[in-house]
Amino acid sequence: MRKTRLFIDTEFTGLHQDATLISIGVVSETGKHFYMELSDYDQEQIDDWLLEHVIGNLVMAEPFAGEQEYYSVSRHHDNPLGTDIYESYSIQLRGDSSLLKIELEKWLGQFGEVEMWSDCLAYDWMLFNEIWGGALEIPDNVYYIPFDISTMFKIKGIDPDVDREEFAEVAMPHPANTSFSPKHNALWDAELIMKCFNKMMISDN
Repeated sequence: MRKTRLFIDTEFTGLHQDATLISIGVVSETGKHFYMELSDYDQEQIDDWLLEHVIGNLVMAEPFAGEQEYYSVSRHHDNPLGTDIYESYSIQLRGDSSLLKIELEKWLGQFGEVEMWSDCLAYDWMLFNEIWGGALEIPDNVYYIPFDISTMFKIKGIDPDVDREEFAEVAMPHPANTSFSPKHNALWDAELIMKCFNKMMISDN
């Protein structure tokens, strides 16, 4: 049986071995998504670029005293009312690394075997493995070999440095009265990776 493809992006605190996760987005080819913003990333590693381009594009604010962290679950279209909402679902939440491990493993569990796709994935894959304490501890249904669309671009004779939004023909939204840009938001980037992958797959047919 073919593995379900999952497309992943992470935002993190720097291009070095002590980097910590700021956010993670995962999108399945079946339309389900996982998005989490971390509350315990190393704030001392944040520089001006990260502050503007990554922290500025987070969508969940730290809760006020006495309030709960953000947590929103939505059923997938194949999961009707009357069944367990966690049988087939998407989720967006904010919390610490221990909560990420629990919720991401639960979300991954709704699939059979999965394979992970990313873009220039060296840091994404390392940080994904570290959610569970290393590569030997990732969930059993996750294939241990990841795949990279930047390599796929190269094989197909496309410049791997191509503008992803331009290639996928995705317009960057410009919401009124806000400076928010979705680029470098982990969920937006994960969806963009999937769109690039799908366009390259269509070109083969």
